[in-house]
Amino acid sequence: MPALAQLLKIHVVETSFFRSLRSRLFGSGDDSGSGPSEEGCRKERPKVASFSSGQPPQRREYYELADITPLNTQIMASEKGQRQPVSPSNGIVRSVEVSQHLGENSAEHLCETLIALLGPDKVSLPESGAYNTSLASYFSLQSSAVHPMCFVSPQTTGDVSTVIKSLTSDDSDGSCEFAIRSGGHMWIADSSNAPGGLTIDLRGLNSIDLSADKSTVSVGVGAVWDAVYAKLDPIGLSVAGGRIGGVGVGGLTLGGGLSYFGPRHGWTCDTVSAFEVVLADGSIVTVSEQHQPDLFHGLRGGLNNFGIVTRVDLKTFDQGLLWFATTYNPLSTIDEHIKIFANITTAENYDENASFIAGFGYSQAQGLSVINNQLAYTKPVENPAYYQKLLGLPSVFNSSSIANMTTIAQQGANLLPSGAARLVKIQGVSGLTWSLSMEPLPPGLYQRNAKANALGLANRTGTRVVCLLTQAWPKAEDDERVYAAVAALVAAIEEAARSLDVYDPYIYLNYAAPWQDPISSYGDASVRQLRELKARVDPNGVFTHLVPGGFKIPQGNWDGV
Repeated sequence: MPALAQLLKIHVVETSFFRSLRSRLFGSGDDSGSGPSEEGCRKERPKVASFSSGQPPQRREYYELADITPLNTQIMASEKGQRQPVSPSNGIVRSVEVSQHLGENSAEHLCETLIALLGPDKVSLPESGAYNTSLASYFSLQSSAVHPMCFVSPQTTGDVSTVIKSLTSDDSDGSCEFAIRSGGHMWIADSSNAPGGLTIDLRGLNSIDLSADKSTVSVGVGAVWDAVYAKLDPIGLSVAGGRIGGVGVGGLTLGGGLSYFGPRHGWTCDTVSAFEVVLADGSIVTVSEQHQPDLFHGLRGGLNNFGIVTRVDLKTFDQGLLWFATTYNPLSTIDEHIKIFANITTAENYDENASFIAGFGYSQAQGLSVINNQLAYTKPVENPAYYQKLLGLPSVFNSSSIANMTTIAQQGANLLPSGAARLVKIQGVSGLTWSLSMEPLPPGLYQRNAKANALGLANRTGTRVVCLLTQAWPKAEDDERVYAAVAALVAAIEEAARSLDVYDPYIYLNYAAPWQDPISSYGDASVRQLRELKARVDPNGVFTHLVPGGFKIPQGNWDGV
């Protein structure tokens, strides 16, 4: 998910940044637009849609933001006048080829070994029904197109330990690559599926157990967030988890985690009180602030670099119903949108019960461009005062409801098209949709426990914004053309952000593209800590060399940002 990750402090005077975005994305300052081409913005512009049926466009027509969307591009902008250093562009090279690996014979042998150790019901071989079902269950077409030698489906942490010991035993030649899957929502092809290798499918680790005092809930990383909410909603509790049903607990948490409750409780990873982890030697440890605090710190943003997390203990809090709304507005309201967005997202004006995403979308098939707002308020208040100016703008569609998190998460999942994965008009690419979404991060979100995670944001001030560029297209043969156009657009927007002193190098890992290096963006001090931690817990580099998927800790002559 390419990540245009710039953080910006929102002032009304910063409208030049948004106008720059508009000219890049829509080609002019008027109220019609089209997506960008490979050479730049197209001159022809589609109409703004109206919805006579009273229904909003479906995901296939306008691709709204999800927790993990098929292809995202992210930019963070910083407070004007507080320019942050730029992270290096020499990221880790990761193979994304779907091909036979050199360790194929080793993988086949290990699959046979694991059938003997775990039983045939926990190991799925090609052409079996279970294998095909696993392939079909991925969110993205890129991931489901990857064919591992086998899927291994552990049902206990002990099973995971057995798998790791087999992968690293003397009997293994150490050439079998493997992937780790939680919910399978990341679109990058080898992030949670191993071409020609072994894929460890953790969906069987889906227990959800509330502590006796109800202060924490222990969740297997294979559980999905809507299942967690379904457990907690009836008793008036919740956790700061994902916003979309079907997203796995493991990946979102280890990458940081954005939530409707973030302004009140911080990143999802910051609400974890303990992780259960299988390390590279197969040992099982539970880490917390008291036990192995360096590993506890590193797992908060360090992804799959230190071991296989099998369980997370999340802090709970009292929570009732939420208010949620979706609005679609014509592009003619863009200047007023920018002013309102800039005003309500400043640190002094931000309401900690608010969490929202403002976006600009284009659908080639529908020939429409539209401004979309997804507005959440974590109290059951109809039309909260905080959103009144946004709600007062002319709209072509709007809806709102008061519901629990289970319902809101499942409704979000229902909007996602099946196999949306290949998921801006790019010349010669048909069936394209794209959107640029802006999600404010108030200080209450990223500064809360900032020194207790690996994200490297402790020295930031003011509200930041994650800008997210999302594309969808149906044909695999267009992949490289779209990727190239997206990279060019990201570079142009980053250049504009730098010219306005609003660029910040931080990249939100869960939205990053394979050609980005989010862990480098955590900064020199954080990267050095992560490298030292890795040397301690995985001295042989099992999770570096045998797990090519995911974003790796920079190695070698890396000088920091």
